Amino acid sequence: MGRLTGLLEAELKATNEAIVARMDSPVVLIPQLAAHIVAAGGKRMRPLLTLATAKLCGYQGTRQVKLAACVEFIHTATLLHDDVVDESMLRRGFASANAVFGNKASVLVGDFLFSRAFELMVEDGSLEVLRILSSASATIAEGEVLQLTTQNDISTTEDKYFDVIRGKTAALFAAAAEVGGVIAGVGAEECAALQGFGMDLGMAFQLVDDALDYAADQTQLGKTVGDDFREGKLTYPVILALAEANEQERAFWVRTIEQSEHTEEDLATALKLIQKYDVTARTIARADQFIDSAVNILARFPQSDVRSALADVARYTTARRH
Repeated sequence: MGRLTGLLEAELKATNEAIVARMDSPVVLIPQLAAHIVAAGGKRMRPLLTLATAKLCGYQGTRQVKLAACVEFIHTATLLHDDVVDESMLRRGFASANAVFGNKASVLVGDFLFSRAFELMVEDGSLEVLRILSSASATIAEGEVLQLTTQNDISTTEDKYFDVIRGKTAALFAAAAEVGGVIAGVGAEECAALQGFGMDLGMAFQLVDDALDYAADQTQLGKTVGDDFREGKLTYPVILALAEANEQERAFWVRTIEQSEHTEEDLATALKLIQKYDVTARTIARADQFIDSAVNILARFPQSDVRSALADVARYTTARRH
């Protein structure tokens, strides 16, 4: 990750400046709350994709800066809304915005950031960029709603799970990567390849996130371990464990996931079942398949430092611990 940020140091600095400038508002609570989540850090992976793919395709201008900021605003808006929906108290190791400022303010500032994102799209002036990013915004919302419909439903299939993460996570990775090629003016095949790279990377990223919820150290993870379990989310690790479960184990998942009945010992039991069936390693192995596909797509582009650094970022995705 550090190698890519080093190659894009000037562009990333300009993007961060654009983010700070566009968070500003005479309504004091807006920049306060927005700064709380933006300043908490994060890897800036999605805006980095826009900056990197623009450079990968030989773009020499400055449009990528505003569009990278736009991508980060879309992402941040969804985080604000997600934490309210999930009633999360931690985000990147700090108190979540809704824990500090309340649900109402978090939802409304999320709306503000979505609006700022669309302002940036319009300023760019490309209908194709507007189409890609607005479509991604709608797809993210669809993915989140689809996840609501699968919550507490142990009959959720692997295919339905992949539909959820394709929408709620991978769609923005795909759009962020594709717009870099669009502004560089490369052909439709190259843009489609960048979109596919981002999609595969996003799928792997979410699979690893779901694995870490049952395997990570909480201080490293930046959120409470077991949140997905307590919220009744049917993530890939649970789907795999359910497929192997005996009658007693299935009854446990029905009680805890479907019926939302929890005791203090249940998370420990869930972690033992996850370990019993080697679910974390199998989830990471599935993520590795997406990463292999993403790296293969990059091979279509001319060799460069940026291409090599992007491949390193992809491989890092399944090695990360937070």
